[in-house]
Amino acid sequence: MGYDFIQYDVSDRIATITMNRPDQLNALSPAMIRELRQAYADAEADDDVWILLVTGNGRAFCAGADVGEIPQDGRVIYDEPYLSTYPQWEAPQEGTPPFRTMTKPILVAVNGLCCGAGLDWVTTGDIVIASDRAQFFDPHVSIGLVSGREVVRLARALPTNVAMRMALMGRHERMSAQRAYDLGLISEVVEHDRLIERAREIAGTVNRNAPLAVRGTRLAIRKGLDLPMHEAEILAEAFRERVVRTDDAREGPRAFMEKRPPRWQCR
Repeated sequence: MGYDFIQYDVSDRIATITMNRPDQLNALSPAMIRELRQAYADAEADDDVWILLVTGNGRAFCAGADVGEIPQDGRVIYDEPYLSTYPQWEAPQEGTPPFRTMTKPILVAVNGLCCGAGLDWVTTGDIVIASDRAQFFDPHVSIGLVSGREVVRLARALPTNVAMRMALMGRHERMSAQRAYDLGLISEVVEHDRLIERAREIAGTVNRNAPLAVRGTRLAIRKGLDLPMHEAEILAEAFRERVVRTDDAREGPRAFMEKRPPRWQCR
């Protein structure tokens, strides 16, 4: 499909999804959300894609929901009749990738301002890096709204008192990229002009590894986070047992013994 509010590109086994409403600080409109969901589905289904890279155009990564398009009754907009589908009973995901159900890893490159629903990518991305110009904050209480899933996710990624401070200070205080790095919210701060170059370097490094092993490892971590330790270990071993039966699992040791780069086939 064609896209009006995002850019979608596949090269070198990387699906790059770029939010492209720079004049609106990449705020999430219903149309943009639909395009993001389609892009995630396209990338997950495409055998030529091994990793997703999400970023934004302009001075913002994502400024959250487009306030001008929020209905007066506060409801999240869906295409289907109200409460007729399961996602409407779940916590609203807005632009968040379906990180609980997809297999391919998600790399997030925060290029600038990141707030509200934009924080969802930071707390659900598998690898998150940021420009040295990036700033993070949660404006919900400053516009009269309760911060919902965004701050609940933040409180599991940050020390509770830091997440609480961000939530209760609202738009009146911002966290720098360096502070986010120091607290472990992101894994790297990059000079602004090198952000996408560095993101593609990281994606390329991930793609040098066996893709099915990468997916199984990602799923073991993601699924295990919601489980007690022993059950998480058992689940991780189940993923290991599945992948060990693949051609790539045989190719890896063979290439090592033959002192050559492995030829991954993703099967």
